[in-house]
Amino acid sequence: MKAHEPITQLEELNINPDARRFLKETSKWSFFIGVLGVVGIVFMIFGGLLSSFIFNSLPQQPSPALPIDMGSVMTVFYLLLALLYVFPIYYLLQFSIKLKKALTTKEDAILADTFQMLKSHYKFIGVLCIIVISLNILTIISVALGAFAFI
Repeated sequence: MKAHEPITQLEELNINPDARRFLKETSKWSFFIGVLGVVGIVFMIFGGLLSSFIFNSLPQQPSPALPIDMGSVMTVFYLLLALLYVFPIYYLLQFSIKLKKALTTKEDAILADTFQMLKSHYKFIGVLCIIVISLNILTIISVALGAFAFI
């Protein structure tokens, strides 16, 4: 390849002052969103633990529709949801912290680690979206098949 081809030019990518300013602002906003994510995880954990107490304090009436302990089900659900959110929030916070460090030290290796964290964050979110969409499609198919069974 010749030195003037685009691939070779990208190997020596420089960050101009405008890009540096945008990345610095991105670092601040991603840290803010990451902190909000941590607060949300804490609320999910507390909500999960409190739901057990709330459901157990309700007057118990025998109900054939709910043969299981809903407090325990809600606790497990919220704790699993909190655990699921730990990973993308961790990646986002690491992105923010490493980006700030990379901009301060001007080290390419740290900048590469920064973008690896961002890639991991988006990859996790993307896989999660695929799973949720797949579950929604399966739910629609199941409901449709169940509705046809009654016809």
